[in-house]
Amino acid sequence: MFRTRMAMSCRQLVFTADLALRDGAVESGRAMGGAAQSPRLRPHTFRGLHRDRDSSPASPRWPSGYVVQQSADNKFCVWGSRCRTLKTNSIRSEATAVSSDNVETLEGVDWDNFGFGLRPTDAMYVMKCEHDGHWGKGELKPFGNLELSPSAAVLNYGQGLFEGMKAYRTVDGRILLFRPEENALRMINGADRLSMPALPVDAFVNAVKQTVIANKRWIPPPGKGSLYIRPLLIGSGAVLGLAPAPEYTFLIYVSPVGNYFKGGLAPIDLKVDNYYHRAAPGGTGGVKTIGNYAPVLKTQLLAKGKGYSDVLYLDAVENKYVEEVSSCNIFIIKDGRIHTPELRGTILPGITRKSIIELARNLKYEVEERPVSVDELLEADEVFCTGTAVVVNPVGSVTYNDKRVKYKNAGLGGVAQELYTALTDIQTGKAEDRLNWVVQVA
Repeated sequence: MFRTRMAMSCRQLVFTADLALRDGAVESGRAMGGAAQSPRLRPHTFRGLHRDRDSSPASPRWPSGYVVQQSADNKFCVWGSRCRTLKTNSIRSEATAVSSDNVETLEGVDWDNFGFGLRPTDAMYVMKCEHDGHWGKGELKPFGNLELSPSAAVLNYGQGLFEGMKAYRTVDGRILLFRPEENALRMINGADRLSMPALPVDAFVNAVKQTVIANKRWIPPPGKGSLYIRPLLIGSGAVLGLAPAPEYTFLIYVSPVGNYFKGGLAPIDLKVDNYYHRAAPGGTGGVKTIGNYAPVLKTQLLAKGKGYSDVLYLDAVENKYVEEVSSCNIFIIKDGRIHTPELRGTILPGITRKSIIELARNLKYEVEERPVSVDELLEADEVFCTGTAVVVNPVGSVTYNDKRVKYKNAGLGGVAQELYTALTDIQTGKAEDRLNWVVQVA
């Protein structure tokens, strides 16, 4: 018999095969604890451990879908419908990276109602760099928590960068990445700004491919979403005084996602903030550092509390030129011409932004990158946002001070729709990639 108890100081381990016990059956249940799964997922998301090979085949098997934790006294706590502790000689562990080679897709997922949120997957990629600037060998590990010193540079001084990208499943079964080398180049630029070593482009892209392949069963079916990919570069080494970290960690995790804004490709309502600013000249607004995002949470929460979708920020010098939304770039259309704020070091050089500009010019639109005033925004015929998460999203209204402007056709303008279709058709393999933007993973 096993005692049921709560293991309060367990180190989480997620294992690769099935789990079995020498004694007694364990009831099935959903995964719990640090790797809790969405209630829309069935309980066979994770696979656990093989029992000893010499055990009786008649011994009951433990259903998959559990998180296994190891406590300080070398007992294993298995989180399912209840927590049970096991002695270490009851099981044989294989704590290696989870592979999804024999499980192509997940069952029981309501992909039609899948929002944009974190869902822990099978594996993450981790690579270390010591103070000599030499990157060690990267490896896939089961998705789980990191161990960091309280004095880690990323925790004390914000020395960290991240990227955002997606993998898509095509109707003919391929898995595609969209311009991953651009993310690698942007991280190299950001690393230079924050005095961090960066991976070469080839190493970055190869790590992304490995992570996607290890988690390929989490990629939604064609047209139902994508696999969001989050590469991170952080100062993981311990420091006390202000200085670059002595060690750095590059890691990648992934999560299946649906639409970023509720309602899918539906117009959003923006609030222009003329008090708080996202970035200032000479700062870090042009790189994807982690410190750029927490400051926008206050204004974003206030705006959402009043019914707006997000906040649009103005420049910090004259307070009259449009810069960007909390996490995406912005475009306006007037008399058939497309205008977007130029990159001056305070605006993130979005990869979707860059792609939309190139696509629009290929489609014979006139595109101008220049300062765009808030007055021009209010007088525009059409407005839309771009970003990895939002892709292309129309703006239905903009509120500036007490003035609210609604755009024609409730924001669903023809230009935004045309560019959205042209871009997503390339990303998902529906259209020929004449620009060599997509990279096939599998």
